[in-house]
Amino acid sequence: MSPRTYWPAPEGTRVVVTGYAFADGNVLTDPSLPVESMDSQIHTAILSYMQTFGLLGRTANILVEVPYSWARSKGFLLGEPVQRTYSGVNDLGVALGVNLIGAPSMGPKEFVDLRANPRPIVGASLKVVAPTGDYDWGRLLNLGTNRWAFRPRVGCILPLTSRWHLELEAGAWIFTDDNDFVAGERKQNPIVSGEVHIVRRFKPGFWMSLESTYFKGGRQTIGGDRLVDEQDNLRAGVTVALPVAKNQVIKIGFSTSVVTDFGNDFDEGLITYGIAF
Repeated sequence: MSPRTYWPAPEGTRVVVTGYAFADGNVLTDPSLPVESMDSQIHTAILSYMQTFGLLGRTANILVEVPYSWARSKGFLLGEPVQRTYSGVNDLGVALGVNLIGAPSMGPKEFVDLRANPRPIVGASLKVVAPTGDYDWGRLLNLGTNRWAFRPRVGCILPLTSRWHLELEAGAWIFTDDNDFVAGERKQNPIVSGEVHIVRRFKPGFWMSLESTYFKGGRQTIGGDRLVDEQDNLRAGVTVALPVAKNQVIKIGFSTSVVTDFGNDFDEGLITYGIAF
């Protein structure tokens, strides 16, 4: 879940984020793998860079993410036990976001005016995950996924008051095939999702979000066999951003599974430090 995705920043803003995430439960670094009764502890170091710019008169940004994970996982594949302790670089993610309505390209003054008098904003984004992570063709559990993934999304920010915002978002993950998967060629249907965030702003850089996400789909075909593994899951969480110095913010988040029809059933904690310049 990603609150404040479409909240703009002045043109030319650059943000570097480092952080750490921990996931515990029925989860994998590639959550679409057909493994049952999973028990994992996954640690992930986060490094990302975001740059804002003007695009056809609108506020836009590009985000690059390079995660590194170390994990211990065990479970069952087709009734057979599997386990592995592994570490390495995850797949590279790059996202482009554009605010279509309500947030033209702006400087610091216009941004201060928007913050004081927020208005509805509509945005769209496309994230691309490239198969650059560590991948061993002879193993089931890997950090890389050996396939491309694309996530188009649209979202809106609806100010309820000057301090309370409602954020809505809808999107889908679309996957290419993994022709080298150890159990045979892997195909996967898209996973559609929706997010809701209730955001309370306290002061510049200090906000809290209560959030929920629902996602459905992702049924797989592996080696010609169509699996019964369609996801129909609901998660909820909370995120808090705390300013610690000028242009520096610490963000803390926690999320948990509420309903899990298949696949991910886990708790996740996150802490990041970001600096804008």
